[in-house]
Amino acid sequence: MMRASSTSNHNRLREATRVVIKIGSALLVDQTSGAIRRDWLASIATDVMAMRSVGQEVLIVSSGAIAVGRRHLKFPSGTLKLEESQAAAACGMMRLAHAYEECLAAVGGTVAQVLLTLDDSENRRRYINARNTMATLLSAGAIPLINENDTVATDEIRFGDNDRLAARVAAMVGADALVLLSSIDGLYSADPSQDAAAIPIPEVFEITKDIEAMAGSTGTQDGSGGMVTKLVAAKIAMGAGCHMVIADGRSLNPMQALLDGVPCTWFISKANPRAARKDWIAGSLKPQGVVILDDGALGALQAGKSLLPAGVVGVEGQFQRGDAVVVKDRNGVERARGLVAYDSEASAIIMGRKTREIEGLLGYRGRDEMIHRDDLVLT
Repeated sequence: MMRASSTSNHNRLREATRVVIKIGSALLVDQTSGAIRRDWLASIATDVMAMRSVGQEVLIVSSGAIAVGRRHLKFPSGTLKLEESQAAAACGMMRLAHAYEECLAAVGGTVAQVLLTLDDSENRRRYINARNTMATLLSAGAIPLINENDTVATDEIRFGDNDRLAARVAAMVGADALVLLSSIDGLYSADPSQDAAAIPIPEVFEITKDIEAMAGSTGTQDGSGGMVTKLVAAKIAMGAGCHMVIADGRSLNPMQALLDGVPCTWFISKANPRAARKDWIAGSLKPQGVVILDDGALGALQAGKSLLPAGVVGVEGQFQRGDAVVVKDRNGVERARGLVAYDSEASAIIMGRKTREIEGLLGYRGRDEMIHRDDLVLT
């Protein structure tokens, strides 16, 4: 489904509180020399800090490690073997991380590297750990720099491309907008490199078969993603309540250009991140246990607060940290569902106790809440 562009699209990025920016290899790395384009990286660092200055939180998902590393290791052109890709990533990521650190530090930014695998986004315990780590970095004022952990990933568990990785990250952190900076300025009715009559599509509200048929090949030797993977990313992002935009990032200061309204394609989600996450918790996850709460805790939940251990009077079932659980009142009536911050054994130990007692009871300092309000939905 597509419509004509609206002026509100120029403001979608400005209105976003949390933004994930995906940077493609072809933008960051010179395709001939394999060198990092420092002038381009410095310009986007300036863009990012300008966004931070108006209160926006920014995460960067960066390609380029393999493209940089393969030249330093003198690997031949063409498709690399898995072990060669992993070695190139190990070499290239060091150089990429230093380049980002230097360019962001020059404009007052702090960067923190986060490496993820597909399993980190699907395993509930790893998912909540990664989500909490990135949320903590953002609250501390740092800019998470994220890439797939190519050095340990295998053919079976790889994201396959950083478009999908960026979408998974956007869903994980509850981003309002996902920006895919590419070497093309959006989705066209056909592959513009092969069809001169192809026309740009400014807005997409649903990924239909007609939309999927428009995808052509826009990948490069160093980048595994094309328009097909960008549409897969759009499905993930839109399903998580996150708008996504594909924009041409080849010029300097590409984020500022996007804010100024350059041609692009916006994929508009019908929901918002918070509502989409609540729907996911309420209806898409199979509960692994039950947490029973007292009347005071029930009132706190209904007032929009988190569930603290002090308000819990019972724990049933076997569950792990990050699993979905049903929250019931003393009469056994379901009142909510949520993602629990402690496993069943630890929950049984700290239930009914004050937050300040958790460390003494468990031997480590966990979260203050048994279920945070962002991970809980009333039913």
